[in-house]
Amino acid sequence: VQLQASGGGSVQAGESLRLSCVASGTIFGLNHMGWYRQNPGKEHELVARITSDGKTEYSDSVKGRFTISRDNTETTIFLQMNSLKPEDSSVYYCNLNMGPLRTNFWGQGTLVTVSS
Repeated sequence: VQLQASGGGSVQAGESLRLSCVASGTIFGLNHMGWYRQNPGKEHELVARITSDGKTEYSDSVKGRFTISRDNTETTIFLQMNSLKPEDSSVYYCNLNMGPLRTNFWGQGTLVTVSS
């Protein structure tokens, strides 16, 4: 399984970005896909995730500003990030969690920088 993330960049506070992640390889039907972010010296933080049946979960810090969605093939997810804040600056990683052992797969990370 490979995950290819894209869409990061540098924006001003209040602006928007849209991240995309495409999963390729053998994808099992029951899975979660989502976005995590990580800053230096800190652990991965869940930003948002979506299950194969469309249920979504968001961290409190992004609720109402970010929206996660999934295309009909269930192999691509998007993260629409609106009203970005400087504290949203981070490396964002795409995640796929699937299989009976709930194995995690990670994309390469995409950098989001928000200036005040």
